Amino acid sequence: MAEAGSAWRRWQRAAVHRAGKRFLRAVNDFQARHSLIPASPLLPPDTFPWVAALEAATPAIRAEFDRVWLHPEDIPAFHQISPDQARISKGTSWKTYALAIFGQPVRENCAQCPDTAAVLATLPGLQNAWFSILAPGYHIPPHRGPTRALVRAHLGLRVPAAREHCWIRVERERYAWREGECVLFDDTYEHEVLNDTGEYRAVLFLDIDRPMDRLGRCFNRGVLRLMQATHYVKDPLTNLAEWNRRLAERRRAA
Repeated sequence: MAEAGSAWRRWQRAAVHRAGKRFLRAVNDFQARHSLIPASPLLPPDTFPWVAALEAATPAIRAEFDRVWLHPEDIPAFHQISPDQARISKGTSWKTYALAIFGQPVRENCAQCPDTAAVLATLPGLQNAWFSILAPGYHIPPHRGPTRALVRAHLGLRVPAAREHCWIRVERERYAWREGECVLFDDTYEHEVLNDTGEYRAVLFLDIDRPMDRLGRCFNRGVLRLMQATHYVKDPLTNLAEWNRRLAERRRAA
């Protein structure tokens, strides 16, 4: 009976997740019509006035990432925090060190990265922020994000020397990261990532509110509130709090 109940809950969770994605994708055309910036796969860096300041802060952000990366075993894999990512996150090949999740700062992690947290506090409309670390040889298969309410940004922090073999494809456009350079894109388009090198790749991963007209802003606030009420957001917050609690206990016991 317990196994049947567990299977039912898993089915319910998957069904809710699928229905939610279908709903969110159904409204993408509406969001595109009310967007104040292009709804193109890749966006020019000057789309946001803060990009130059973020890029200028790369040395300080990179220094804090390097300190965090001294203990990779303390950084969870993406799916360990967000179970919905299990299809694209395998083993320990894609690690994430969260600094903000849907507008909520991760205080323990921000305390370890005060300069980065200070920079993040200057970004209007910041929803998500984390260090995203990809292992050598790892491929993130093609997938799509759930909503056009956000624009994604990657700031290159640690890029393999053979950078042409470490890239993200968004629809038909491919970008190879550069250290200190920010790339902006719409993750509702199909995208995939390949690190076909022998080195780790690390970026500061950001989700920012998409600039919209008045109707679009009201609509997107409703979409984000709906997302925040689901397991898609609640589970990562719960799992990350538990991960940090256990990590603190291990450090006290050491």
